[in-house]
Parts: sequence; structure tokens; C-alpha cells
Amino acid sequence: MTPRYKWWVVGMLWWIAFFNYADRQAIFSVFPLLEKELHLNSVQLGLLGSAFAWVYGLGSPLAGMIVDRVRRKSAILGGLQTWSVICMATAAARSFPALVFFRAAEGLGETFYFPASVSLVSDYHGSETRSRALGLHQTSVYIGTIAGGFFAGAIGQHYGWRWSFLVFGGLGVLLGLVLSRALREPKRSGESQKIPLDEFLRILARTPAALLLMGAFVCANFVAVVLLSWMPKFLYDKFHLSLAAAGLTATVFVQLASMAGSPVGGWMADALRRRRPGGRIAVQAAGVLCGAPFVVLCGLTNSAVWLVVALAAWGFFKGLYDANIFASLFDVMPPEARGTAAGFMNMVGWLGGGGTAPLVIGYVARDRGLGVAIAMAAAVYVAAGALLLGAMAGLGKKKG
Repeated sequence: MTPRYKWWVVGMLWWIAFFNYADRQAIFSVFPLLEKELHLNSVQLGLLGSAFAWVYGLGSPLAGMIVDRVRRKSAILGGLQTWSVICMATAAARSFPALVFFRAAEGLGETFYFPASVSLVSDYHGSETRSRALGLHQTSVYIGTIAGGFFAGAIGQHYGWRWSFLVFGGLGVLLGLVLSRALREPKRSGESQKIPLDEFLRILARTPAALLLMGAFVCANFVAVVLLSWMPKFLYDKFHLSLAAAGLTATVFVQLASMAGSPVGGWMADALRRRRPGGRIAVQAAGVLCGAPFVVLCGLTNSAVWLVVALAAWGFFKGLYDANIFASLFDVMPPEARGTAAGFMNMVGWLGGGGTAPLVIGYVARDRGLGVAIAMAAAVYVAAGALLLGAMAGLGKKKG
């Protein structure tokens, strides 16, 4: 195995993660077509987004335990093939219950990928290259989201929404076949013993800052999923963009700005952390509180120019927060509890935030309009900021 192979691994996983996010984003760009063909209302459309998030969140702890006990290559490629086949099968849906079933099943298939891939990369890359490798891998999330939004809309407007799922799912199946021989399982590194769940819960109960950080993540993920799930339809309805243009506009400015904001947030957080215990949390608080006004602007503006400005600013400040999600948590949790804490945080963030956002916004949009519903999500960002400031205050008192 050549020294370069560890970077080939990152490249192979990059493409799998690309489809992981492209597949989950695709449905939101064809909401208008689903609304018209299947006569769905805003609440039903919201439930399509929530079904994925609920199963994804519930499956996260189980997926983590399974990944620790099987070959990670098998978990990665098996997950890719499973969610890709489900994505293709979505094209056969003829009713709302069938769509909900396929969306939920796709959430279960996708939940295995990130625990397995991060572990695999960490065994190929030591401390000298691990951050760069994981950072490069993370860019697939942003690019995959953009591609899923644009190409699903483009395919849908020309050939119908079913072809969007057939194309994305088919390419995923093909990728899995190509990589089945190229991707190799490395030897597992010595990992610290995992603590029992009851012990972890006792540690968590004694760490108010961690509880506040998890609450803030629920709120921040709520707002992030509002953007991903409802912005394409909002742009299609209000600004009369094509499906492809709406899918691209809803993702490209936010995701590219987040790619810029994330390293800035990491640099700022490292600098502030050297001065005070809550330095990373301070950057996160600045991200959500500064982003809140632009969430309002996105929902209420009638200007396409100001909309682009608001989306880009929202994305940049979102990047400040995202860069420190787990680093802030690891600052307040003991080393032996960090792995479990990360999995628990991911679970509550998707169940409480990502799982509720599409449905709640759908309910509000039914009575108040989608623009108002999106603007009101800014209040959830403010709540996240309050929780983060509370976590900072608690660390300050602890130090004193």
C-alpha cells in the first residue's frame, strides 16, 4: 500500500459522502412537482423531510454500535448500496404514504455512513494529517448539497421528478460497484474503552454546559433544516424561478459561504479558547446571533439581490457555528465520554431539530405563508444564542 493511498481513500469517501447529501437534498427541489402531482399540502411536504430526520436520528446510536463491531468498508459500501436502491425505489411511489416510507427508509440507510467513514479516515491518517483529511472530506457535504439541489431540479423540470431519484440512486449503485475493489479496510487503531450508557448519563447530568450546547444544537439544526427543506420551494413560488434555478440558488450561496466561514470560525475559536474556557462557544454564539437577522431577511425580502446577500451572510455565520459543534462539546466533556457525547448530540439534534423543522414550518406556512414561517425561524436562532451564552456564563463561574 503506497503512502498516497490514504489520500485516495479520502477521495473515494468524498464521492460517497457527495451522494449521501445529494440524495437527501434531491426531494426538496421537486416539492412543487410532488405538490402538484400527488396533491400534497405544506404539512405533508414537511412530513417528508421530518420522516428522514427522525429515522436518521433514532438510528444514529444503533449505527455507531454496529460500525464498531463490523468491517467499516462493509458498513460504508453496504449503506451506499442500500440508500441508493431505496432512492431509486422512491420513483415507484404513487401515494403520500409510500413517499414517507421511502424517505424514512433512506434515513436508516444513510445513518451508517458517517460513523464508519470518520473512523476509517482516522485510522489511515495520524495526527499530522487527520484534520486536513477530515476537512477535505467535509467539503463533500457542501458540494453534494448544491449538486443535489440543482440537478434534481434540472432533471425534474425536464423529465419529471421520478427520474431525479432514478439518476441519483443509479449513480450511487454504480459507484458502490466501482469502489468495492478499490476501498480497503485498515487495521483498527487502539480506541479508548467506551463507558456504559448509565455512567455517561450521570456525567452529562453533572455537566450543565454540555446540556446547553446540545440544546443549542437542536435549535441550530432546526434552522439549518428549514433552509435545506423549504428554501427551494420558497424561491420557486415567490421569485418564480425554475426548479433547477431554485434548487441551485437555495444551496450554492449558503453552502459556499459556509465553506468560507467554517475555517474562519475554527481559527477564531482556537484563538479565543487560549484566552478563556468558553472561547469556542463565544464564536458559536456570534454565529447564530449574527445570522438571525439574515434569516428574517430571507423570508421577508422582495428583492432578489438582497435575498442572495441574506443567503450568503446566513451561510457564512452558519459556518462559524458549524466549525465548533463538536470541538466545543469536547472542551466540556471528559475524554472517555466524548465519543458517546458526540453520538448523543447528533441524535438529539436530528430528532429535536432536524426532525421537527420541516413539519413545524409546514404548519406555520399553511396559515401564515412560507416567507413568514422562514422568517420566524430566526427566533429559534436567538434561542440557540441564549443557550450558548448560558453555557459560557457557567464556564466562567466554574473557572472563578
